[in-house]
Amino acid sequence: MAEILPESEALPRAVDLLGAGAVVAIPTETVYGLAADATNGEAVARIYEAKGRPRFNPLIAHVADLAMAERIAVFDPLARKLAAAFWPGPLTMVLPHRADSGIHPLVTAGLDTIALRWPRGFGARVIAALGRPVAAPSANTSGRISATTAAAVMADLGPRIPLVVDGGPTPVGLESTILKVEEGRLTLLRPGGVAAADIERVAGTSLARGAKAIEAPGMMASHYAPEAQMRLNAQSVGEGEALLAFGPHRAAGADRALAVRNLSERGDLREAAANLFSHLLALDRSGAATIAAEPVPLEGLGEAINDRLARAAAPRNT
Repeated sequence: MAEILPESEALPRAVDLLGAGAVVAIPTETVYGLAADATNGEAVARIYEAKGRPRFNPLIAHVADLAMAERIAVFDPLARKLAAAFWPGPLTMVLPHRADSGIHPLVTAGLDTIALRWPRGFGARVIAALGRPVAAPSANTSGRISATTAAAVMADLGPRIPLVVDGGPTPVGLESTILKVEEGRLTLLRPGGVAAADIERVAGTSLARGAKAIEAPGMMASHYAPEAQMRLNAQSVGEGEALLAFGPHRAAGADRALAVRNLSERGDLREAAANLFSHLLALDRSGAATIAAEPVPLEGLGEAINDRLARAAAPRNT
């Protein structure tokens, strides 16, 4: 079973384990990440093994500063502008990969691009102390609900990893926005913790959507899925269903729900994003065969929330 250490005490132990090729669950501002040295193929393979993750799904390489990022990928002026506005923070950019970066091919899953993010807080500190980038997908079994607390990581991955760093609940509670930057063009590959409108405002250009291939993490049709089935945009609740609510007004029959969790009583999308995975996990543990999800607006962070709910409701990979 994993050792669990508070963030204030964990840095030396985490660096030692990462340097030895182990995987470590670390807090970031988005969700907890399962980190390994991105230059060490065996270490990266341990991420896949711990998560049961398909090998065609690439990983995000996390860096400690812009200089480290520019040793790994080619930044055009637009990418630098976005980095200046949103890094460190919950934005991942997919950029041309430098062949001499030292990043192991398992991280990129054979692509000639690489997904890069500079996180805040403990993530950046541990990478700086290690002196190398880390690959760090969400710290959960592949395709399941992402962890926003150390307790959730322990319950899922505790027997498979040596250390969980406890930094408390993650403040964003939703994975990073993934944006492909290519010759001055922007393509939204995954909505997330930075709203598309904020990116467009800084970039001065609109985002394209609709990538046809898996170019970044979180693009599989079925992802973030609970064991229970999901029913979206529910206007009523069936007998024995659990209810994922939003806002002050309830779906018809909410009083007969097996369990209820409200993403935000006041209809605040930032609060809803932070609560999404923990509430899904709580409802999944209620014993309900189906979770009915009330409608969530599509604007702002609602786009990312609806993306996660749609993937949770998609036909499951077998």
